[in-house]
Amino acid sequence: MKNVLIIGSTGQIGSELTIELRKRYNGHIVAGYITGAEPKGELLETGPAEIVDITDKEQIAGVVSKYRIDTIYNLAALLSAVAEAKPQLAWKIGMEGLFNVLEVAREKNCAVFTPSSIGVFGNNTPKDKTPQDTIRNPRTMYGVTKVAGELLSDYYHIRFGVDTRSVRFPGLISYVAPPGGGTTDYAVDIYYEAVKSGHFICPIAAGTFMDMMYMPDALHAAIQIMEADPSQLVHRNAFNITAMSFDPEIIAANIRKYIPGFTIEYRVDPLRQAIAESWPNSLDDTCARNEWDWKPVYDLDMMTKDMLSKLQKQGAVNR
Repeated sequence: MKNVLIIGSTGQIGSELTIELRKRYNGHIVAGYITGAEPKGELLETGPAEIVDITDKEQIAGVVSKYRIDTIYNLAALLSAVAEAKPQLAWKIGMEGLFNVLEVAREKNCAVFTPSSIGVFGNNTPKDKTPQDTIRNPRTMYGVTKVAGELLSDYYHIRFGVDTRSVRFPGLISYVAPPGGGTTDYAVDIYYEAVKSGHFICPIAAGTFMDMMYMPDALHAAIQIMEADPSQLVHRNAFNITAMSFDPEIIAANIRKYIPGFTIEYRVDPLRQAIAESWPNSLDDTCARNEWDWKPVYDLDMMTKDMLSKLQKQGAVNR
């Protein structure tokens, strides 16, 4: 990668991935954004930024040509709970937008990374150690767009030779981006509330296990897979990756190691709970480990210690 366009650069993943790419590469790392979600601070100050609406193919092509882009990170999407409230918009961004990106990549000879998700799996999928190759039958618009995105990306690789690659992200936890409407976002919000008030009202029921990952590991995965030797990739779209699996009680108990008085109560959100119950308890990421040497760094305790420290330093109570 020399010149990279990040579509959705001000979102949960993009805001941190753009900065990390700029630290690693000397070329143009372009922060693509939409009106109303302009980059600020370090994201704006450390490199070029351009308006890139994923629903506008010509706009994407113009930026790709201007900066001689060789790699596109397509991060534009609605998160799971938001997508259920706005299914038509979720499809427009997730599928019509992806089609635009893939067409530009085909015409301009770009590699493409489009994140998938544990949301591709459904109630008929094996729940524990969900294998790489298994049933994908989601019952959410978010999951439907992710499955279709995997298939369309594979099609463009097989049919047109576009270098498409992807990972199935679990829930992502970050001290930089606050919660934004994902089913797994309780595991972000719980840290903010632990620092802010010492008490958390949880929308997900106790005993509900989901795969999770700390953002530094997610950034590493997104970069490492695009640097991987393509001859070693059997699965391209998309690899299971994971770092840890826990339920709300386990994460609350871990927080109490550092904030002893922390308390949790449950007010279950039926929509988010239904989505969570349709997803795996844990993933088998053997293929990613074998094909491109994937290995996470952070476990739950390392993540908790770092999250609480960072939030306390940046004054999470004032968010």
